[in-house]
Amino acid sequence: MKKVKLKKSAIYGIGAGTLALLVAATYYASYSNSQLYEEAKSEEDDQQYVSRLFGNDDMPVVSTASVIMRPYTDDTIKIVQNFYDYQGTEEEQENSIINYEQTYIQNTGIAYGGPAEAFDVVSSLDGTVTSVKEDKLLGTIVEIKNSDKVTTIYQTLTNVAVKQNDAVKQGDVIGQSGTSNINKDLGNHFVFELMVNGSYVNPENYYDKDINEL
Repeated sequence: MKKVKLKKSAIYGIGAGTLALLVAATYYASYSNSQLYEEAKSEEDDQQYVSRLFGNDDMPVVSTASVIMRPYTDDTIKIVQNFYDYQGTEEEQENSIINYEQTYIQNTGIAYGGPAEAFDVVSSLDGTVTSVKEDKLLGTIVEIKNSDKVTTIYQTLTNVAVKQNDAVKQGDVIGQSGTSNINKDLGNHFVFELMVNGSYVNPENYYDKDINEL
């Protein structure tokens, strides 16, 4: 076989070309890895965004149990005596005064009635029953602690279905309407009181509101 002798310039050229190929290959590999990392990071960010957007089973986006609902479900029920509001109309204020044995008392809740027969009274929020007591004038009274800020009170009840320290869910039946000695003219009814931060407020202004936003 005939030996081929390469010139020095050719050897240098081959070496330079090989080095250039190695540099190019290294750069391409580095660039490819960088692109793959950026794509993976982008996909991960998208997944985290979707997770934050839709939440998961452990942390619901909206809690309907914290929204104050009316303490009854019968559509025929109506207001039979208003909450005494200092800023209310004269007619509303007249309808919120309780006259008992020539003593005038401002109503701190709302009396709901209408049906002649007893109807269900339900819990307006989740909570814990703090007391169940009998009152000669007001009938059976159930008090429920709903949060650090909110307490609900149900007066003039019959057939009470809860006891002290019971945990109740929103919509649970806690009793039925009845009659009271302090307001016999109202007939079958019950009185609902709502306390926010220790003060009585007009329940009609708070229905459908979230207690966490009060």
